Amino acid sequence: MNVLQSQINFIAEMDLLKSVKRKALIKSDGNRYENSAEHSWHICMAASVLQEHIDEPIDLMRVTQMLLIHDVVEIDAGDTFAFAPQADLDKQFELEDKAAKRIFGLLPAHQQQYFYELFLEFERSETVNSKFAKAIDRILPLIQNMQNDGGSWAQHSIKRSQVLARNHGLQDVSMSLWNYVQEQIDIATEKGWLLNA
Repeated sequence: MNVLQSQINFIAEMDLLKSVKRKALIKSDGNRYENSAEHSWHICMAASVLQEHIDEPIDLMRVTQMLLIHDVVEIDAGDTFAFAPQADLDKQFELEDKAAKRIFGLLPAHQQQYFYELFLEFERSETVNSKFAKAIDRILPLIQNMQNDGGSWAQHSIKRSQVLARNHGLQDVSMSLWNYVQEQIDIATEKGWLLNA
């Protein structure tokens, strides 16, 4: 198979991401569940807008690529709810890694390796770029839930401690965003959208 056809096959496969449903609710569209492709677009926009609040310089193109590809694995592995039982979360990386190898394997060899390494960089969250990408991936659901009277938090009886733990990585990236998150969690708790535990 030639390089172009491999790339076209990969692009066609990406269309499947539109059918993967997340737990985030879209208030503006009758509270339907968001799909993963919509989420990918939204976090890329959020990264572009919020980058000025980051404490260290980042490579926005690399961050954007990470955000665009990190959930591609959900085509095979499905979306795991952020607050799923720990047993489900423990299995998540193994399933997603297998999916990454298959899906990126559709690409020509040089692109397979590049995208797989981006996927691992995001998952490991050790570089400035990946820490920022991971933080944006975590803060966006908070913004969405705050705009929707608690959204999936209220629907699933999520605790404030869970949301704090999920977003704690922001401390390493941006104190202004971390302070914002803490303020929003306080508001959500006061309104009863998060359990005070």
